[in-house]
Amino acid sequence: MTAYARGAARLLSGAGLAAALLLPATVPAHTADGGKGQELPPMPSALDADADCTPASRETAQKQDWSRQRLDLDRLRGQGTGEGVTVALIDTGVDPDAAGLDGRVTASGTAADDCVGHGTFLAGLIAGTGGDSTRLAGVAPGARILALRGTDTRGESSASLVAQAVREATEAGADVIAVTVALPRRDATLTRAVVEARGAGAVVVAAATPDPPSRGTDEIPSRLYWPAGEPGVLSVADMLPGGVRPDSALPTTGIDLAAPGAGVVSGGPRGDGHYLGAGASVAAAYAAGAAAMVRAAHPDDSADAVTGRLTATAYPADIPQLDAYAAVTTVLGDSGTASGTERAAEPLSVRDTSAADRATGRATLFVILGSAAVLTVLWAAFTLPRARARGWRPARAGGTQED
Repeated sequence: MTAYARGAARLLSGAGLAAALLLPATVPAHTADGGKGQELPPMPSALDADADCTPASRETAQKQDWSRQRLDLDRLRGQGTGEGVTVALIDTGVDPDAAGLDGRVTASGTAADDCVGHGTFLAGLIAGTGGDSTRLAGVAPGARILALRGTDTRGESSASLVAQAVREATEAGADVIAVTVALPRRDATLTRAVVEARGAGAVVVAAATPDPPSRGTDEIPSRLYWPAGEPGVLSVADMLPGGVRPDSALPTTGIDLAAPGAGVVSGGPRGDGHYLGAGASVAAAYAAGAAAMVRAAHPDDSADAVTGRLTATAYPADIPQLDAYAAVTTVLGDSGTASGTERAAEPLSVRDTSAADRATGRATLFVILGSAAVLTVLWAAFTLPRARARGWRPARAGGTQED
């Protein structure tokens, strides 16, 4: 290796070291607990038979959680609020007077009494305004919620309750039906109810699996859950900030979309405090909110077209990841594939959140400028002593200048 080659190698090595030293230490953009400092109580999906109703939370979130950043909800609201769309939510019920849902909840029968609190929590993700915390609003804060029970008062689901709720949602003309409970066995009555709902033009979104139990269980083999397994139903699973499913998630097949489902912040039926929720039910609520936004932005689209739009615009991964903004704004080609969307070709690292984009850009510029400065110093340190030794005469090609 010539002296010049060795010098160039040292320069490059120095630049790489400089870049490594100047690059800020990686700080996770999101955490599974909703963000550092978010000390919030968990929202259960069911209660023990002798347990009291879920108490009001005394804690409030101090920042926007990762899930809303991931779905770019601040930007999405520039496209509308989902006004004019009704989402039927089949879960533990919804308190019509809950913070951020004022005047936009219709509760059927006993569905106005949400002892568990889980349905009210999910309603906030779909259509909540966030109350005093507008950055914690749901996906479609202008949409209406039709609350229906798919469980008993303790959160125990049954096929008969879910089937009845789907029929009521269809009769009420709901635009989107979100079934956030999942059943281990197919039921003929529920199958017919789903077919009727789709025939009436409703988008049916369902949790791909039940939420994991709070107590440990033996390993459960992969299986389909219902009504997520029904043809035409959008099956939604939960994902962590890294885009993978949680270790505690129940295994299943036939998933259409993944959406945030860990460390998600929302309110409950009592008080103005916040809770942390997790599971496929949370992911399904986010997808239902996105479906409501699509229905409002593209009112002439059929239910199948809405479902197709949500999947066609999703970020491509092992399980396609919900992109609510792209679903609303993308121009689809005749084949139903995305064409011309500003995000379609962007990698996940760029699409994570707008805040992360800006931070990454600043870090990159810092590295480039810092590396350039270090290169200049190293170049001077390498060349100036040799030039001085030559009496500042230019070097000969192929060797050094001799006196």
